[in-house]
Amino acid sequence: MAERSTAAVDVADNSGEQPLTAKADQATADGVATNPERDTDSDQAQGNVEPEGPAKKAAPPELHSGHKLARRYRLEECVTRLDGFSSWRAVDEKLRRAVGVHVLPADHARARSVLAAARSSALLGDPRFVQVLDAVEENDLVYVVHEWLPDAIELTTLLTGGPLEPHDAYQMVSQVSSAMAAAHREGLAHLRLNPNAVLRTSTGQWRIRGLAVNAALRGISSDTPQRTDTESIGALLYAALTQRWPYENDAYGLSGLPKDVGLIAPDQVRAGVHRGLSELAMRALVNDGATASRHEAPCTTPEELVKAIGEMPRIRPPEPAFTAPPEYQRTTYQQGSYGRPAPHPGVTQPLAPPPPPLQSRTGKALKWAVSALLIAALGLGSWQLADALMDHGDKSGDTDKTRTTDSGDKNAKKPIAGKPIAISGARDFDPFGPDGSEKPGDIGKAYDKSAATYWETNFYLSPRFGNLKSGVGIILDLGKVQRVGKVTVTLVGQTSVELRAAGADAGTEPTSFDAYTKVADGSGTTVVLQPGKSVKSQYLLVWLTELPADGQGHWRGRVADIKVTS
Repeated sequence: MAERSTAAVDVADNSGEQPLTAKADQATADGVATNPERDTDSDQAQGNVEPEGPAKKAAPPELHSGHKLARRYRLEECVTRLDGFSSWRAVDEKLRRAVGVHVLPADHARARSVLAAARSSALLGDPRFVQVLDAVEENDLVYVVHEWLPDAIELTTLLTGGPLEPHDAYQMVSQVSSAMAAAHREGLAHLRLNPNAVLRTSTGQWRIRGLAVNAALRGISSDTPQRTDTESIGALLYAALTQRWPYENDAYGLSGLPKDVGLIAPDQVRAGVHRGLSELAMRALVNDGATASRHEAPCTTPEELVKAIGEMPRIRPPEPAFTAPPEYQRTTYQQGSYGRPAPHPGVTQPLAPPPPPLQSRTGKALKWAVSALLIAALGLGSWQLADALMDHGDKSGDTDKTRTTDSGDKNAKKPIAGKPIAISGARDFDPFGPDGSEKPGDIGKAYDKSAATYWETNFYLSPRFGNLKSGVGIILDLGKVQRVGKVTVTLVGQTSVELRAAGADAGTEPTSFDAYTKVADGSGTTVVLQPGKSVKSQYLLVWLTELPADGQGHWRGRVADIKVTS
């Protein structure tokens, strides 16, 4: 999908003052304005945009389709040209994939802040955001390369068909709020969170683009970034529920609220709006205490919004509608009628008499021949059956003798059942994650002999960890080198898991993934991992490779219990 957006206009709140979020622009950094000739207008009308004098104004770089950056990124189509920078759809010829590129001159007044914002966003590495892939200053140009999602649809486009269903709106606000809460914990804000910046992928996941970068491109800042982003999330939810923009002016292809009415709740704008979501939108939008009497305290940060969503009853998806199969229609080509004229109504068709039996001399001879063959076949079959029974009797006698002899041998060894091996310690193992750790505080729940508690991973956007890494797991310390017969792993949901073992000569716990050798694998909710050959080790790695869905639009692994036997 070529990512495009509608042209926006300056948006004021219902009090006539500038809203907390900076909403005035002609096109997003990742879209095309419907009125391109207006893209040269400045954002100076906003109170929170850095002023630029004429001396600071930098001319857009002279670029064209086919131009290559770093001999790798081939520019294909210019989707935005605004205020000294341009945004392109491009092709990464090295990895053969589509990407988006923002380009501006190195001497642009915002070049330093754009580079800093892009690098900070890239370090976050959260798959809920459109990822920054590269941020470079080269040949008097600064360019930022980001993911291009061809299968994603902007919220702006989704709302052209009408408001979202309650479950879809709930998923959107839940995922966007939790993503922004995580970003703010790392000191990052968006400040331009509008319907053009929120995308829904083909798998139903919601992604946010332009974290920190879109605001830096336009010089937007805020003294209260958490409050700004929270109000923007409230506006997104309001629009998703009503197909209206919660301010007086039209924006993003949506009609604004009636003039001089003020901010009214979504369930007063449109019938059938979910009551809980309507109140949630009002709590996020109104942050000055001027909430209606039925509303609870306002939410001023994404973290508070996440908490409020968690206190709501979960909104389940609608039941799929069952379409009854069409009635069976008898065709005109029924047995006995195809190729023959249909009888006239009311006329009884004479029944054809059955063919006479074989009464001729040839018929009698044929009947005698068939009878003789049947008698011969019966005789041969009886003889073979008797012979097989006699052979079976002889073999049974031999088997009985063997069994008697074996049972009388008191020195014969019996197989010994495996003994349980105590797990003396465990820790989470995330060598390919950004911080090398994944829920370490709950690791003891994975082997506490209770299936009611479990250690769980972070959530991801696909069964294979959102293509961010190959897996995550738990390292088990058996206390000393021991012979491992099998490891039984109890999981919540259908999960693919591997058993890996460190060498018996490992004196200390290995910290490298390559130090553990795969000895067994399996998939299911209760997986018995039994090595094909004898394994002796002190350190085992239970490695999750494919995760189940958690019922909330994400995928995560849950390990309820681990047992090791010799």
